[in-house]
Amino acid sequence: MSAPTHQREGSLEAPTRHPLDWKNPEFYNEESLFSELERVFDICHGCRRCVSLCHSFPTLFDLVDESETMEVDGVDKKDFWQVVDHCYLCDLCYLTKCPYVPPHEWNVDFPHLMLRAKAFRFQNEGAKTSHKLLSSTDTVGKLAGIPVVAGAVNAANKNATVRKLLDKTVGVHPDAPVPEYHSNKGRSRVAKVAGGVSNPEPAGTTQGRVALYATCYGNYNEPHLVEDLVKVFEHNGIEVTLVEKEQCCGMPKLELGDLESVEASKDANIPAMKKMIDQGYDIVAPVPSCVLMYKQELPLMFPDEQDVATVRDRIFDPFEYLMERHKDGKLNTDFPEKLGKIAYHAACHLRVQNMGLKTRDLLKLVPDTEIETVERCSGHDGTYGVKSEFYETASKICRPVVNRVQKAEADHFSSDCPMAGHMIENGLQGKGEDKAPEHPLTLLRQAYGL
Repeated sequence: MSAPTHQREGSLEAPTRHPLDWKNPEFYNEESLFSELERVFDICHGCRRCVSLCHSFPTLFDLVDESETMEVDGVDKKDFWQVVDHCYLCDLCYLTKCPYVPPHEWNVDFPHLMLRAKAFRFQNEGAKTSHKLLSSTDTVGKLAGIPVVAGAVNAANKNATVRKLLDKTVGVHPDAPVPEYHSNKGRSRVAKVAGGVSNPEPAGTTQGRVALYATCYGNYNEPHLVEDLVKVFEHNGIEVTLVEKEQCCGMPKLELGDLESVEASKDANIPAMKKMIDQGYDIVAPVPSCVLMYKQELPLMFPDEQDVATVRDRIFDPFEYLMERHKDGKLNTDFPEKLGKIAYHAACHLRVQNMGLKTRDLLKLVPDTEIETVERCSGHDGTYGVKSEFYETASKICRPVVNRVQKAEADHFSSDCPMAGHMIENGLQGKGEDKAPEHPLTLLRQAYGL
């Protein structure tokens, strides 16, 4: 008699990610897709470890529990789309909760299965015009950033009547936080303030020379972020210049399932970044989602492209970069200003980069500074938190974060993701608190007295 085989309950090995085979016709095969959805949903239903994350899992479990069989086979497959719609590809289930990710034999990659479903639907049905518009960050930013237009757009976004109109036409909830637009863009500010370092030194894996990828948000919505980054980096002897040209990283299109547009963004950005790397620069970007796009999503979509791999290995989060240099004694730790107590929200797309909480660790170096760390999703997640159909759910997801920040009674609250910061601010306003987020780069600049 042969020895019995045993399936492991979970895996203790490090998660590994398989390339996304999105150009294979089988990727878009409806029967194959729904068979895989049913298989993975059945595993999730039996585990339920992810119930406290996004709304995809409670939605799935309610569908199962309310079905006739109380199993996945009793759920109408049309209702599977409800689960897909609530996934915003934060990746926390994959990297922090699921015991069945590869190399486990069950091979569960929930976020990339949701991405496959989104891509299938986009290829076969397209997307709402409003959703396409919300994901076209470059187009909206360029138009709204025109000097006269920027003021008008910002004023309109604060007008209750206009917000109701946006709700009906574009699907932006009247109470959702929407970003301001600036005519004095981030890239223009960098060009004016950079250039104060003449003899940069390498340290650890860093060159000490940085080409800044400003991002759509840093360029159009909060240009002070990139200005703060330049001031902080140059104060640490790091040369800063700009990536010669850039456009959106493609993350909003990825969340929509528009993978062809993601490829178009890749084709525009990767050569410009590779050119800077060849000239001896590292790449840094101030928004975690954009860094994650180049560290993880594009390499998994284009595993055979060497230039994509080169960028993956040379792009950094700002605090990751500074703490890497700290190992070699190249971080300026002379902080003339204390920060007091900070309620720090660790953004999802930062946590899943698997580098630890570098922002928290650096801010801890500031004397007389206390960090209250909140590791939970803010619910904003790209365009999810502003869409009329998801805003209430997003606010519910954010509520525990808001409660933690409020309970901390801190001098500052902060998040590496500026959009998450404003989602938390929105929740605090609902509790009668008028307090604005301060990005960690802004706080670090304050600590340096710059």
